[in-house]
Amino acid sequence: MRTLLSGVCLAIALAGSAAAQQSAQRAPAELIRLHDALNLSSAQEPAWQTYAAAMTPDPQADARQRATDQMLPGLPTPRRVALIEASMAQDSADFKRQGAAMLAFYSQLSPAQQKVFDTQTASPATGNPPH
Repeated sequence: MRTLLSGVCLAIALAGSAAAQQSAQRAPAELIRLHDALNLSSAQEPAWQTYAAAMTPDPQADARQRATDQMLPGLPTPRRVALIEASMAQDSADFKRQGAAMLAFYSQLSPAQQKVFDTQTASPATGNPPH
């Protein structure tokens, strides 16, 4: 099982490396709008750069998810469970990394900027947070 997952990870890493470089060069439009809305000071820019890098979609994670989705139907149940578990663990690690970057950045914002951040990043399903 470990060999199967290692092989899959290597194949995904190789397939996604060119896409990762392209994605790293482009900032999502949402991040650009958020950056502009926050009116960051020059002292806040390094924290922004770290935050933006952590929040930029990872082509390798996307490739990993596509590969998992393609492999699952052909695997016996124990291997499907193991692959799903490994995928969930990586997703959790990615979420924790992004959460830590968000908390570090958010702590650098003024209360007014925090309100802008909260409004700009609220999910449409949850609406705007109370002020």
